[in-house]
Amino acid sequence: MNTAASPTMTDFDYDLVIIGSGPSGRTAAIQAGKLKRRVLVIDRADRLGGVSVHTGTVPSKTLRETVLNLSGWRERSFYGRSYRVKDQIAAEDLKARLHMTLDHEVDVLEHQFNRNHVEWLAGLAKFIGPNEVEVATEAGDTSRITAEKFLIATGTRTYRPKDVPFNGKTVVDGDEFLDMAAIPRSLVVVGAGVIGVEYATMFSTLDVRVTLIEPRDSFLDFIDSTLIQDFTHQIRENGVDLRLGSAIDTIEDAGSHIEVSLDNGRHVRGEMLLFAAGRMGNTDGLNLEAVGLETDHRGRLSVERKTYQTAVPHIYATGDVIGHPSLASTSLQQGRVAACHALETPTLPESPWYPYGIYSVPEMSTCGMSEEELQERGIHYEIGVARFRETSRGHIMGLEHGMLKMLISLKTRRVLGVQIVGEGATELIHIGQAVMNLQGTVDYFVQNTFNYPTLAEAYKIAGLDAFNRMPIPEEFKAKKPAKSTAQAPAKASTKAPTKAKDKPAEASKDTDEKTAK
Repeated sequence: MNTAASPTMTDFDYDLVIIGSGPSGRTAAIQAGKLKRRVLVIDRADRLGGVSVHTGTVPSKTLRETVLNLSGWRERSFYGRSYRVKDQIAAEDLKARLHMTLDHEVDVLEHQFNRNHVEWLAGLAKFIGPNEVEVATEAGDTSRITAEKFLIATGTRTYRPKDVPFNGKTVVDGDEFLDMAAIPRSLVVVGAGVIGVEYATMFSTLDVRVTLIEPRDSFLDFIDSTLIQDFTHQIRENGVDLRLGSAIDTIEDAGSHIEVSLDNGRHVRGEMLLFAAGRMGNTDGLNLEAVGLETDHRGRLSVERKTYQTAVPHIYATGDVIGHPSLASTSLQQGRVAACHALETPTLPESPWYPYGIYSVPEMSTCGMSEEELQERGIHYEIGVARFRETSRGHIMGLEHGMLKMLISLKTRRVLGVQIVGEGATELIHIGQAVMNLQGTVDYFVQNTFNYPTLAEAYKIAGLDAFNRMPIPEEFKAKKPAKSTAQAPAKASTKAPTKAKDKPAEASKDTDEKTAK
């Protein structure tokens, strides 16, 4: 590799160097490879994939699917709560499928890199100049690499407060949780964010006694309150002891158990404690001072959201390291857009509405505005609701719970938000997302036919629920026959009747409904 200290514009080793191989890093690298540019990915781990593949998104979702399958959760409404596919489920049962999935993910990623001529290097990278990084490998070797453009996609790590007695076995963070030696009989989860809620509900499915502690009086505030109310009822019914507004005084490792003291005087005991309250940006080892970049108190970088450029124009940042929304799905898009802009290649912009997916039990997904947001903006709206038990597919699957909520503008009839809780929520949400991004109206769901029986039919039920309470559009109203003013009956015409062409109604605009993101 070129080790020149002050390269000219033609002496750079690479057109683009990407630090991190998570969702945004991988899509940026593949996009650059397809553009036939010189691209290098640097990752601190010896396997590609980043946090998403090895400790985050893919492992947790694989664990969820394994838990639901082995526990027989989806069949219990037919065969009873005692029904199990496997009577004694051990930690190794959960890990077996997990390792198979992760190996497959890494293999696919390595193949994609090879196919698109993307180079990659395992090591820790830090900036030593505006266009130069130094990479230290695990073997102790160092090398200097230059590039015209850089993309920081280092992701986040778990937040580990000093007053929490982490020991890697009974008091663990979200990354260590997957390495458990045995499934605990009782589990205390601190933090009712996405990670905490997902793991808490998964393990309650295994009949583990779970206590979920959240210092605030509410949780997952970005989701419509109606959905949260329904979800809260379901998880409590499933055995999760949800403690909201319970700040923690102390966490003590008592050897045989973990003792948590709350500021309201109550105590919680469990065999294992999972601390899942927040994450930090992986930027402290990058030596960002060398290029004039600063982070916030959580180690995150600020970027221009259309291009993902940092305050230093030739350095980009994408994924969880830039904060909200911190989703693997949005990170995949961000990496592609950033790479195209960095390499001066036109591309389609990101769609304004994107879905959130919470892979809990039951799962939740939402896209667009919540009812609370509509009220804050002063938008007049109607609601359509469908319960999964109202669908034949729901009966076939034995679904006792689950709902779809749709928010419709009374002025434009456009779909402004869709929220779903229940089986298949993260798959079903994309129908609503497509209609919203195409500026569709509730009429789409009323006019169109859905496969029967399917859960997607819930869209039609919710659409009709809203449609039947909304004012009838002018173009739908039947025209009254004109009154005759002649004294004598009119002479029958011999001309063939002609059909009057309906003029298309002009779409009214509601500036409050524009998606400013």
